[in-house]
Amino acid sequence: MNHGLNISQKAGLDFVSLGALVHRLDPGIIPFRKASHCDIHVSGGEFNAAANLADCFRLNTGIATAMVDYPIGDLIAERVRAMGVKSFYKRFKHDGVRGPNMATVYSDRGQGVRAPVVFYNRSNEAAGLLKPGDFNWKEIFADGVRWFHSGGIFAALSETTGELIIEAMKAAKAAGAVTSFDLNYRQKLWDIWGGQEKAVGTLARIVEHVDVLVGNEEDLQKGLGIEGQDVESKSKLDPSAFYAVIEKATKKFPRIKIVATTLREVHSTNRHSWSAVAWVNGQTCQAPTCELDVVDRVGGGDGYAAGFFYGLLSGESPEESVKLGWAHGALLTTYPGDTTMATVEQVRAFAKGGSARIQR
Repeated sequence: MNHGLNISQKAGLDFVSLGALVHRLDPGIIPFRKASHCDIHVSGGEFNAAANLADCFRLNTGIATAMVDYPIGDLIAERVRAMGVKSFYKRFKHDGVRGPNMATVYSDRGQGVRAPVVFYNRSNEAAGLLKPGDFNWKEIFADGVRWFHSGGIFAALSETTGELIIEAMKAAKAAGAVTSFDLNYRQKLWDIWGGQEKAVGTLARIVEHVDVLVGNEEDLQKGLGIEGQDVESKSKLDPSAFYAVIEKATKKFPRIKIVATTLREVHSTNRHSWSAVAWVNGQTCQAPTCELDVVDRVGGGDGYAAGFFYGLLSGESPEESVKLGWAHGALLTTYPGDTTMATVEQVRAFAKGGSARIQR
């Protein structure tokens, strides 16, 4: 299967993402209303992809983002360095009272029949202040870049972030990069400043510059304004609903070569059936289905995207790339936090059918 992408073999950076860094407060299985302590995870969909590719898959990655000069910013920047991601920061000063701030995500893990609960404080978020002209793309891409990535949550933060993504996509294409975008449609974020109509208009202008799109059928329909078809899906693991909107999406955006998504059937908070699928240059490929015993589900989709991108960047076939993404996403749900603790050897072993037998 030919993926249709023109991926550079060598460059100073394998992967650069543009997005918002956040810190996630995690009280574990305790609901926030009864919590007495929390773990802190550094996250953000675009950062997660860059961090996973650097730490697990040993690629040279970077992130362009906002950074606030205060202790929370210091904590987040330390985690970016620890994951091996090169930083390109637009810095902001904190006024000591109101911000600007690094966004906070509050997310317990749920348990059994009790679902996880996620809510946010993105008030006066520094990343939402980012605008075209804030980054010197020629300098960032000076030694070449193989892949550039951004996402729909960052696009939804303000009227300027989507414009910045478009500026970056154009610069990345001029530097020879493949471009990818994770739709991650979030109605609540778009409703703050424009609603779905604004979302469809903004995302359409971004996707015109995209080679690889990540998103499920709901993302495609709501984020891109693509009318869905009546498809009888036996379960969430049935990709027919996803395939049904692909033809319309690629007709509307003919530049797109690949659309990829995860497939997940949630039996309980801690028990999921997991698969993944991709439409690649007119053909489809699907990963096996496995049963997950979930420790923390946050970041699983970013784990799939990172493994899938790694496969393509390392010259694997689309079929094998889907399996690598599926395997990495599955492993990521077995760790606390939003970013990987797996090694590429573990991912490859699981993708080939490895088991959970003890390793001595």
